[in-house]
Amino acid sequence: MSGTIINLIIQLIAGAIGGNVVGAAAKNVNLGTTGNTIAGAVGGVAGGSLLTSLIPMLQGATGGMDLGALAGQVVGGGVSGAIVSAIVGMVMNNMKSA
Repeated sequence: MSGTIINLIIQLIAGAIGGNVVGAAAKNVNLGTTGNTIAGAVGGVAGGSLLTSLIPMLQGATGGMDLGALAGQVVGGGVSGAIVSAIVGMVMNNMKSA
Protein backbone atom coordinates (compact mmCIF):
# COMPACT_ATOMS: atom_id res chain seq x y z
CA MET A 1 0.00 0.00 0.00
CA SER A 2 1.06 3.53 -0.65
CA GLY A 3 2.30 5.63 2.26
CA THR A 4 -0.34 8.25 1.54
CA ILE A 5 -3.18 5.74 1.83
CA ILE A 6 -1.75 4.40 5.08
CA ASN A 7 -1.54 7.95 6.45
CA LEU A 8 -5.17 8.62 5.47
CA ILE A 9 -6.36 5.41 7.14
CA ILE A 10 -4.47 6.26 10.33
CA GLN A 11 -5.88 9.81 10.33
CA LEU A 12 -9.40 8.51 9.68
CA ILE A 13 -9.30 6.04 12.57
CA ALA A 14 -7.58 8.45 14.97
CA GLY A 15 -10.06 11.21 14.10
CA ALA A 16 -13.03 8.91 14.69
CA ILE A 17 -11.63 7.94 18.08
CA GLY A 18 -10.93 11.59 18.96
CA GLY A 19 -14.47 12.58 17.99
CA ASN A 20 -15.99 9.88 20.19
CA VAL A 21 -13.74 10.77 23.12
CA VAL A 22 -14.86 14.41 22.97
CA GLY A 23 -18.50 13.36 22.64
CA ALA A 24 -18.23 11.13 25.70
CA ALA A 25 -16.34 13.73 27.74
CA ALA A 26 -18.51 16.76 26.97
CA LYS A 27 -22.21 15.93 26.80
CA ASN A 28 -23.13 19.40 25.50
CA VAL A 29 -21.25 18.72 22.23
CA ASN A 30 -22.25 15.06 21.87
CA LEU A 31 -23.68 14.15 18.46
CA GLY A 32 -24.28 10.50 19.24
CA THR A 33 -21.90 7.71 18.31
CA THR A 34 -22.49 7.93 14.56
CA GLY A 35 -22.30 11.72 14.43
CA ASN A 36 -19.16 11.85 16.56
CA THR A 37 -17.52 9.17 14.41
CA ILE A 38 -18.31 10.89 11.10
CA ALA A 39 -17.36 14.39 12.26
CA GLY A 40 -14.20 13.08 13.93
CA ALA A 41 -13.16 11.05 10.89
CA VAL A 42 -13.63 13.99 8.53
CA GLY A 43 -11.75 16.27 10.92
CA GLY A 44 -9.00 13.71 11.39
CA VAL A 45 -8.36 13.40 7.68
CA ALA A 46 -8.55 17.16 7.08
CA GLY A 47 -6.39 18.14 10.04
CA GLY A 48 -3.94 15.30 9.60
CA SER A 49 -3.46 16.13 5.92
CA LEU A 50 -2.95 19.79 6.75
CA LEU A 51 -0.44 18.89 9.44
CA THR A 52 1.41 16.57 7.05
CA SER A 53 1.68 19.30 4.44
CA LEU A 54 2.99 21.75 7.05
CA ILE A 55 5.44 19.27 8.58
CA PRO A 56 6.81 17.03 5.79
CA MET A 57 8.64 14.81 8.30
CA LEU A 58 5.28 13.28 9.23
CA GLN A 59 5.01 11.64 5.82
CA GLY A 60 7.32 8.88 6.99
CA ALA A 61 10.41 7.32 5.54
CA THR A 62 10.42 6.29 1.90
CA GLY A 63 11.32 2.67 2.59
CA GLY A 64 8.88 2.02 5.44
CA MET A 65 6.84 3.47 8.26
CA ASP A 66 8.71 5.62 10.73
CA LEU A 67 7.51 5.34 14.33
CA GLY A 68 7.71 9.11 14.86
CA ALA A 69 5.70 9.74 11.69
CA LEU A 70 3.11 7.19 12.79
CA ALA A 71 2.76 8.86 16.19
CA GLY A 72 2.46 12.25 14.49
CA GLN A 73 -0.35 10.98 12.26
CA VAL A 74 -2.21 9.50 15.23
CA VAL A 75 -1.91 12.63 17.34
CA GLY A 76 -2.68 15.00 14.46
CA GLY A 77 -5.70 13.02 13.34
CA GLY A 78 -7.02 12.48 16.85
CA VAL A 79 -6.71 16.07 17.98
CA SER A 80 -8.15 17.56 14.81
CA GLY A 81 -10.97 14.99 14.85
CA ALA A 82 -11.79 15.96 18.41
CA ILE A 83 -11.75 19.67 17.58
CA VAL A 84 -13.99 19.32 14.51
CA SER A 85 -16.40 17.05 16.37
CA ALA A 86 -16.65 19.56 19.24
CA ILE A 87 -17.26 22.47 16.85
CA VAL A 88 -19.93 20.57 14.89
CA GLY A 89 -21.53 19.46 18.18
CA MET A 90 -21.71 23.02 19.48
CA VAL A 91 -23.21 24.30 16.24
CA MET A 92 -25.76 21.49 15.97
CA ASN A 93 -26.84 21.70 19.61
CA ASN A 94 -27.15 25.50 19.43
CA MET A 95 -29.31 25.17 16.32
CA LYS A 96 -31.60 22.71 18.12
CA SER A 97 -32.08 24.99 21.11
CA ALA A 98 -32.70 28.15 19.05
